[in-house]
Amino acid sequence: MQVIKTLFKRQLIRLMLLITPLLFGGYASAEAILHAFDWHYDEVAAKATEIKNLGYKAVLVAPPLKSNAANCAWWQRYQPQDIRVIDHCKGNKQSFVNMINALNDSNPARKVDVYADIVLNHMANERGGATDFPGQAALNSYSSNSSYWNNQKLFGNLSQGLFSPWDFNPANCISNYNDVWQVQNWRLCGGAGDSGLPDLNPNNWVVQQQRAYLSALKSLGVKGFRVDAAKHMSNWHINQIFTSTIKNGMYVFGEIITSGGAGNNEYNSFLSPYLANTDHKAYDFPLFNTIRSAFGFGGSLSQLVNPAAYGQALQNNRAVTFTVTHDIPTNDGFRYLIMDPTDEYLAYAYVMGRDGGKPLIFSDSTGTDNNRWVNAYKASHISKMLNFHNRMQGQGMEMLAWNDCAILFRRGQEGVVGINKCGSSQNFNVNTNGRFYWYRNYRDALSGANLVYISGGNYTFSIPARQARMWYAD
Repeated sequence: MQVIKTLFKRQLIRLMLLITPLLFGGYASAEAILHAFDWHYDEVAAKATEIKNLGYKAVLVAPPLKSNAANCAWWQRYQPQDIRVIDHCKGNKQSFVNMINALNDSNPARKVDVYADIVLNHMANERGGATDFPGQAALNSYSSNSSYWNNQKLFGNLSQGLFSPWDFNPANCISNYNDVWQVQNWRLCGGAGDSGLPDLNPNNWVVQQQRAYLSALKSLGVKGFRVDAAKHMSNWHINQIFTSTIKNGMYVFGEIITSGGAGNNEYNSFLSPYLANTDHKAYDFPLFNTIRSAFGFGGSLSQLVNPAAYGQALQNNRAVTFTVTHDIPTNDGFRYLIMDPTDEYLAYAYVMGRDGGKPLIFSDSTGTDNNRWVNAYKASHISKMLNFHNRMQGQGMEMLAWNDCAILFRRGQEGVVGINKCGSSQNFNVNTNGRFYWYRNYRDALSGANLVYISGGNYTFSIPARQARMWYAD
């Protein structure tokens, strides 16, 4: 029976690829997000003009909360001590506001929105497993240095604590990541006796404080929220926090890590219900896994023709697309997902060339992997792909040709993208009638050359080995 189901699925995929005209995308707005991972807020502000000139439309920044300012390890920003103030190794409320102002612009076309990474699932693992936050030492500091801390305050009364032991779920560690109840109500623990991150209970008090937190950030000018560890929160809790007032005018997307799309247990148990029961966007892990499979040994780039048609990519208007996230290189459990550098380059051409989703460009400050992603936001290939991406806004998408090694697709009449993962050049002869401008140069954004000039009803596009071409109409 399983063999029959597998064969049926394969035939269905082939049928969809053959009969679908593949003019899809819905003209979705797909403005790119720079993930300034663990950058100091002052660094983002200092580079505001450069970020605008490169063409980014949003920057995702470090969580605005109080964490251990004496420890600059990136994960400290994901262990909140207090959400009523902003103070950590990468900045405080003053630098946060200054960054927002620096990214603003009198010219709306150049304005860059700030998306805040927010941590709502848990508090810090510290002080011997205590569950009173922020703790007496912090309250004493608030009192003795009230001038400073009032300047960092977002909301609330700093003379009192925020959360008490009854605001947390029982101190049980998740042991079965396929059990939805455990994943959404128990603690993330590191093993070897680790007591885990205190998991917040969605009672009325907790929800009220979380709403106040998001409202305060919104009032400062934040335009979007990345919900960290959304997989570990119930959809009911998420919907209680994100009222229509908070969501109005905001871009909200959740982090729900899965190892596949439709048919995958993680997708069926967590991501699919999240999309069905909220109106939020999400990281497109189904597409990421499709990309990895397509570029992997034995994979076929035909898998990238229309993966959403068979549930292996999110719908365009719900997707944040990527080739690497901060968790992949910085967490041992996800490092197997790191792509070969050339494959990552080619995958970026796909993500930045296609219509749909908001591409997220990871630019690291930790220096992991010999600084591989440090300053990635302005790498030559990224800036050129971003230029192409912005040129193609509002253009539909049609797949023109594909095989195991390569794909070719157009963006309206304005552009065409070719990607070749194999070790020999690939040629595709396509009908150009009504698809392209004739007697006009198309220039490759990546090289500035490799001109295409169409003067008849057919043209053969050539894509070199292990390369991409992103031609745009001059």
